[in-house]
Amino acid sequence: MPTRRFVLTSLLQLAPAAAFAGKTPAPKEAYLYIIWPTDGTRIKGAFWCRFGLRNMGVTHAGDKTPNTGHHHLLIDVDEPLDPNEPIPSDKKHLHFGTGQTEVRLELPPGPHTLQLVLGDADHIPFDPPVVSRKIRIIVT
Repeated sequence: MPTRRFVLTSLLQLAPAAAFAGKTPAPKEAYLYIIWPTDGTRIKGAFWCRFGLRNMGVTHAGDKTPNTGHHHLLIDVDEPLDPNEPIPSDKKHLHFGTGQTEVRLELPPGPHTLQLVLGDADHIPFDPPVVSRKIRIIVT
């Protein structure tokens, strides 16, 4: 009976770890946001987009320090990201793998959406995902 209790106790202790296998945990109070521009801003020409993060740290890609990640800026992206796959890298999914917290953007005239996603060391969204509110801007 003591052996059976030991095995059951061991399995119960491993269950939470197994639930996060392959995913990097993020603090529930992590908050990602776009400092500038703000939602609804009309912008003429190129502009600086600045990123904000609370209750986690910013680092470079590949750094597995707990509670740290790096920014990814989604431009005009409507499709949801696969939470188990690396965030794509293309003109609509910009990676900031050296820990940058701002970027100078030049977008064509018209309406655009901007949203940040924090990626772990391997560019995979955290669990739970650390995502900013999507903002809308107009480039004139």
